[in-house]
Amino acid sequence: MVDLHYIKRPSSLKENAPLLIMCHGYGSDENDLFAFASELPEELFIISLRAPYPMQPFGNAWYSINFDAVQGKWSDNEQAKKSVGLISKFIDYACKAYPLNSENVTLLGFSQGTILSYAVALTYPQKVKNVVALSGYINEDILPDTIKDKDVSHLNFFCSHGSVDQVIPVDWARKTPGFLEALKVNYIYKEYPVGHGVAPQNFYDFKAWLNQYI
Repeated sequence: MVDLHYIKRPSSLKENAPLLIMCHGYGSDENDLFAFASELPEELFIISLRAPYPMQPFGNAWYSINFDAVQGKWSDNEQAKKSVGLISKFIDYACKAYPLNSENVTLLGFSQGTILSYAVALTYPQKVKNVVALSGYINEDILPDTIKDKDVSHLNFFCSHGSVDQVIPVDWARKTPGFLEALKVNYIYKEYPVGHGVAPQNFYDFKAWLNQYI
């Protein structure tokens, strides 16, 4: 039994395929990032998830955001933690259901999906190898109280952000390098002169990075 709806693109490999799990942003769905699938390496087994909380009139969220909160945007961190758990369980499900290499799992997130991808990798590092983190930030309120650098030192992160992002301020993303450096993990951080989106050069850069690490 799996708790998250998803769509998939099988790998060109018959066994031991690297897995790429896509986590869309707030108010979107599983079809959004899946548009990248045809341009990504054919050996990847790609699964795009739909977030668990439906929105009106359409779209889905990994957790609620109260945009009218007094102190800016207010995130439902309890819902976020539940979603972290759901993605973690989904990784286990996928690795049993399909001919995958459970030691070669990459998370690709955008915006809210990136926030969740960071949290899954840093909470369940034994299940993840790589993270492509587009237009998001690390929400420390949904991370474990302690993260041991020896447990996360194998992780690889590609982090990018628009320098004029009007939804998630670039200053939030700029805290990421210092956080990851303190954990001694391998990362690359890039900015592009765009708003809340993925510039063509950003796509080419993370695609080249993926070819290195999958």
